[in-house]
Amino acid sequence: MAEDTGRRIAAAFAAVCLAAGAAAVTVAVVAGPGPGPIAYVSEAGITDSGYAGAYRIGIFSVAAALLLLAGALPPRLRAVAGLLGTGAVATVLSGAVTCSEGCPLPPFEATTVADLVHGGASIAATAAVVLAMLALLFSPADRGLRRIAAVGAALALPVAVVVALALLLVGRSALLGVSERVLLVVVAAWGLATSGYLAVRILTGDGPSVPARDGSNVSRR
Repeated sequence: MAEDTGRRIAAAFAAVCLAAGAAAVTVAVVAGPGPGPIAYVSEAGITDSGYAGAYRIGIFSVAAALLLLAGALPPRLRAVAGLLGTGAVATVLSGAVTCSEGCPLPPFEATTVADLVHGGASIAATAAVVLAMLALLFSPADRGLRRIAAVGAALALPVAVVVALALLLVGRSALLGVSERVLLVVVAAWGLATSGYLAVRILTGDGPSVPARDGSNVSRR
């Protein structure tokens, strides 16, 4: 069906955008002047970093990937799509508002309004995607999507707890910097796996497998 083909194409473009965005952000973070793992990922986007352009292109590519992935999901998964759409909007805001040097966050550092907006948008974007994993896990999605969501949630939730506690109790540190990177890698990996799972149907033409009356499996288009 044309509608199914459109969703599969959206999933393929989501995978491409996410891979390109993650690569651009990684280059900006690795090649940027930040103080290693103690730095926040967002520090690659400050004006003086020299890699702010690559960082923003990467962030906006990730936002586009989230929107495309939301559109690639079956209509019955509206809650998941809504969370991904929310994550996309927050990601755009995070990329559009630049934090000050060091991207300071409360309660241990003095912050500006831009720091709070950028930090809040970044946290909201990541949280929305993690919640999308959980929503997908308990949704009427096919087994493959739920398995990918289960693995993603199992990896993301403990790291998200570490990030939250480090923000509140420790502040800027190697613990926070490394756990933030690990969480973002998990989120990106889940997005790539999910979009790839959906996009591969462009080539195979297979839909979610559902049991037929005779006990065999048929493809749902």
